[in-house]
Amino acid sequence: MAADQQQDRRAKGEEKPLTSLWERLERPAPAPRSTLTPERIATVAVGVADAEGLDAVTMRRLATELGVAPMAAYRYVSGKDELLELMVDFVYGELAPAESGAGWREVMRTLALRTRDLLLDHPWMTQASVLALTPNQLAVPERVLTALDDLGLDADRRMAVFRTVTAYAKGAAEAEVGLLREMRKRGWTSGHDTRTGLAPQMTWLMGTGRYPAFHRYALDATRKDDPQWQFETGLDCVLDGIAARMGI
Repeated sequence: MAADQQQDRRAKGEEKPLTSLWERLERPAPAPRSTLTPERIATVAVGVADAEGLDAVTMRRLATELGVAPMAAYRYVSGKDELLELMVDFVYGELAPAESGAGWREVMRTLALRTRDLLLDHPWMTQASVLALTPNQLAVPERVLTALDDLGLDADRRMAVFRTVTAYAKGAAEAEVGLLREMRKRGWTSGHDTRTGLAPQMTWLMGTGRYPAFHRYALDATRKDDPQWQFETGLDCVLDGIAARMGI
C-alpha cells in the first residue's frame, strides 16, 4: 500500500526530487540489477509517443512496454515530467550539426532543415512543454553560438540570430504538423483531399469578392502541395534578412 501511495504521488508530481535529472544521471551507476537504462526508457517512451501521441505515454504504460515492475523506472525518473525531459533530450540527440567548417549561413540553414525533419518525425514534440534544460538540447545553441563567434557580433546579436532561425523553423514546422494532424482526423491524405473537403467554404468565401488577392493565389499558385519548397523559401528570406541586418 505504501509503495502504491508513493507511486501515485510521483505520478501526480507531488513528490519532487531535490536534484535535477541530469545531475543524478551523471553519478556513478548502481550495480546493475536489470537491463533497464535511461536510454532504453527514452527509446521506448519516444516510440509510444511517435505511434500514439504524447497522451499515451504514462509511467504504467512505460512499465508495461519495458516489461518491468511499475516502480522500476522510478530509479531513473521521478515521474512523467522527468520522463518527458528524458524523451526530449533523446530526440534532440538526433539533431546532427552541419559539416565541420561550414559557414554561418550553412550552419543555420542545416539547423532549420533538420529541426523541421525532427518535428515531422516526432510530431508530439510540438505539444511537449518542458521548462528545463537538457544536455542534448543545450548542445544545439552551443554549436551555433560557436559557429557565430568569428562574425564580429556581440553576445546578444549572436543569440538573436539563433533564436530567429529556430523560431522560424519551429513555427513553420509546427504549422505543418498541425495541418497534417487535422487532415488525419478528417481522413484526408493529400492537398487535393483537403481542398475538396474545404471546397464549400472556399467557394462561398471567394464568391463574396472580399478576398481578391487570396483568390488570385488560389488560382495561380503551383506549389500549394510542396511544403519543402515553402519552408526553404521562407528560410532563405530569414537568412537574407539576418545577413543584411547584421552585415555578415
